[in-house]
Parts: sequence; C-alpha cells; structure tokens
Amino acid sequence: MTVDLAELRQELQDRGIDVLRLIYPDVLGITRSKDLLVSQLERAAAHGPAFCQGVWVTNTRGGVLDGHGSISDGLPDLVSRLDATTIRTVPWEPGLAYVIADAFEPNGDPSPIAPRSVLARVLDRYETLGLVPVTGPELEFYIAHRPEGSWTRVLNKTGRVYTTGAMVDPDGVFLEMLRMIDRLEIGAFAGNHEFSPSQYEINLWHSDALDAADRTFLFKTGVKDIAAAQGLLATFMGKPWNDEGGSGFHLHFSVTDDDDVNRMHSGDGELSDTALAMIAGIIEHSAALSALTNPTINAFKRLGPDTLAPYRANWGYDNRSAMIRIPPERGQGTRLELRIGDGAANPYVIAAAVLAAALDGIERDLTPPPAQAGWTYEDESAPVLPMSLQEALDALAADTHLADVLGATFVSTFVTLKKDELERYAAEVEDSVTRDVTQWEIDEYIEDY
Repeated sequence: MTVDLAELRQELQDRGIDVLRLIYPDVLGITRSKDLLVSQLERAAAHGPAFCQGVWVTNTRGGVLDGHGSISDGLPDLVSRLDATTIRTVPWEPGLAYVIADAFEPNGDPSPIAPRSVLARVLDRYETLGLVPVTGPELEFYIAHRPEGSWTRVLNKTGRVYTTGAMVDPDGVFLEMLRMIDRLEIGAFAGNHEFSPSQYEINLWHSDALDAADRTFLFKTGVKDIAAAQGLLATFMGKPWNDEGGSGFHLHFSVTDDDDVNRMHSGDGELSDTALAMIAGIIEHSAALSALTNPTINAFKRLGPDTLAPYRANWGYDNRSAMIRIPPERGQGTRLELRIGDGAANPYVIAAAVLAAALDGIERDLTPPPAQAGWTYEDESAPVLPMSLQEALDALAADTHLADVLGATFVSTFVTLKKDELERYAAEVEDSVTRDVTQWEIDEYIEDY
C-alpha cells in the first residue's frame, strides 16, 4: 500500500505528534525500533529506514549468529516500510506515536523471516480457500520491582484471582496501565489480577488474525514501556518464579467466510466439519507446534500435570485441562482456544503456527480423536506433549508441513536461535535437565520478554 508521506506528516503534526516510533518484532518477539522525526518523514521513510539483517539472528545476550542475511552474507540491509493503518498515539509519552513496519529484502521482496510477513503468507493460504481467520489473544504478565538489585514480585499474597482494586494494586500501577492501554486504542476492554500474586491480565477484543497480532504486539510493547517508565518491570516470561504458576498466551481462533459468517458450527449447536478438521490438524502437529508456541527453555517448565497448563495433545468441551478448549458459546461465537501458548510467544508466530497446523487439518479433511472430559492429565489415550525445548525442536525439524507453510528460511532461523540458547544453557547451568527455574533463565528472559 502506497503512503503519501507528505500528507501523513501533516496529519501527524496536526495531532501534535513530532516523533513516530517505527517498531517491528524480531524472531524472538523482542521489539526493535527507530524514532523518526515527523518533520523529516518524507526523506526518513521514503526508502526505509534500513536496519541490519543481523537483527534476525541476534540473541538476548547480543551475540550475532550466522544465517540468512547475516555474517556469511556480509550483514546486508533489511528495508522497513511503515504501515500507516497501525499508527497509534502513545498516551503516556506526549508527542509520540507507534507505527508497525513490514520488512523487505534489499531487492524489494518481502522478508522470508519477518514474523508479520510469515503470518501474512499463512493468511494468503486461507484466502485461497475462501476463509478468514479470526483470533483473540489472552495474555498474562507479572509486574515486578527490584528494591535490592534483583527482580521480585510487587505482591506476594496468594488467592486473589479475579480481583481488582487496592488489595491487588496498592500503588494504582495496574489501574493506570489499564487506562493507558485503553487510550492506545488497541481494543482492550477489561483487566484483573490473575491467579498468582503480582500477576495480571488485560483482555483484548478479537479481530482478523493480522490485526489481532498487530494489536497484541502493540499491547506487549506498551505494557513493558509503561512499567519501565515507572522503574518497574512487566514480564511475559512464562515462568519467572519457582513458587508460583506461569503466564500463558491463550489464543482463541475461528474462521469465517467472506460474508463474515462463522464456519465453526453446524447450525444445530455442534462443531462443524471445518472446526473438527482444524482440531485434528493442531493435534497432528502439536509436538512441533509447541516449539513455536513455547519458544524458550523456561516455557516448558510451565507445562506439566495438574498445572492448568496443557500436558497432553487433546481437546475437550469447556475443559481447561485440555490443550484445546471449546468455549461454550455457539453461533457466531463458536471458536477454539489453544491453551499451550507461553507468555513469551511472538504474537505473529503463535498465530501463524497455529493456523498453519489447522490448515493441514482442513486441506486433508482430518478427523480428531474423541473429545476428553474431566481432569485429562492422567488420561493416557492422548500423547504427552514435549516437556523440553530440545524435544520440541526435534519435532519441528521433522515437520515438513509447518516448514512449507511458514517458510523454510524462517524455521531455520528460529531453530538457529533456539539451538544457541540450548547450547549456552547446557554450558552454564550445572543441572540442565532441572525442572526448577534457574538464574540463567532469569538473566536470559525476564527483561526482554
């Protein structure tokens, strides 16, 4: 889409915006950015700005690995192009607005690695089937402070799930965050304290999958920015504390036709063949999928029996012990909820991966196993999900369908970054198979995620 930069500059200046913060997620989901002076927008954004492609393979410790567009290629540029439809005024920073950028190769081709482009390619596959994926995110996060040099929870009183007010927000930090996120205009509608102390959730409305991923990315970026401005940390790291539960990224999703009619129900209160095929595809690819929905070593320490996080590749009606939960709404509200996602997951990657797996079910007309009822952790009719990042990466390497739909270059880049994490973890942690959260994980993940 062509943008009239002179017109956009004038519009932003009329709104009192003098700095446009161009942002995009790297493969890990970390926000990369550059601040553009609006007064110079025509020149600054006409052919970029450019970034070094090494950003795609830069780990959380600053190491630059080899891969597409990296060291062996001479560290060429990626060219960014802002999407003016994503501009949001930043209410906590006067004169500033966010805008999301797409990434392109120097020759003008879409980047094969950029997560937003990966999701767009998956959505193109659905378009050929006359289907429009709709997603709705649910993310949990912790608020932490460091009175003595290390990050600790602000609160430690348990048992205050579904609570609001001064008992769970004594300094009003979360309430102010909720107000600021509302003013960011990304479709937030509610928030509350979650199950674990100092853990919170802000709910966002559903929408078409690319828009929902954009809004989720803006949400995560904004929440971390608001907290940091107050000397606090908002972390979406899956399991930062040994003594408390983890933070999930639950993804609700459905498909509609071009007339916005939900295709997930049969009209008589039952799931449609399309919905059942999507469930089957996700279960078929669940092991490989878990590497992309749980993208850290730490993420797998959130999973396990009796954790309220998934343990087996299964599904059930309104069952929070299952990997795929079918919420009770029917009609236009019929949808699936994937509960395996970790808070650290990249919003574009988790959506792309889930939809890619579901696509295989649709295209091959797969049939899922029977729905499971009750507390499903001990029901051995469903296989156990990978319990480590290494196990999940092995499954991803063997999954040709996901590589085909997501793109081999993206998958190989993701695997390169994750193998580096595993190697550093094994070298630096005395017991690399421990289920306890280690200091290495805190240092590696808590601030960046």
